[in-house]
Amino acid sequence: MRCRDTEETRTFYEDFLGLPLVHAIKITETKTARITNTLHSFYRMSDGSHIAFFESSDNPFTFKRQHDFDLHTALEVEEDFMHEMIKKAKLLGIETRGISDHEFIHSVYFRDPNGYVVELTVKQENHDESLDPTKNNARQILSEWQYNKV
Repeated sequence: MRCRDTEETRTFYEDFLGLPLVHAIKITETKTARITNTLHSFYRMSDGSHIAFFESSDNPFTFKRQHDFDLHTALEVEEDFMHEMIKKAKLLGIETRGISDHEFIHSVYFRDPNGYVVELTVKQENHDESLDPTKNNARQILSEWQYNKV
C-alpha cells in the first residue's frame, strides 16, 4: 500500500499496533529501469507474514480518508489484546469504532495516518463453522448478488 509519510506510518504500525519494522529498501530504479525515489518498508505480523508500504515522492498519489469498505485490512488478534488496543487508541486520540458483533467475529476499527481502515478481529465460537462453504451458502449468495446487482 502507499503511505504519505513512512515515519508516521511506522509510528502507527510499530508503536501502536506492535508490528515491528523489519526491513526497508530505498528504490532508486525499478526493475523496468524507471528512475524513482521510493522507500519500501515492511512490518512483521505474529504469523511471520508482513504488511508493506511504499512512500514515493516522485509518483503522486491522492491520499484521502477512505470509506470503511475501501482499503481495509483485517488482522486476527486475541480478545485481551483487542481490549488493550482500544484503551491505547483512545489515549492516543486514534479514531476507534467498535466493538462490532459480526456473529462469527468481533471487530474494532482504527484509522491509520494514511486514511486506511485497520480492523482487529477476535474469533467467536462459531467462527470455523460460519466460514465453512459447505454450510454457509457462499457460492449461492455470490451468484444471487451477481444476478441482482444494478
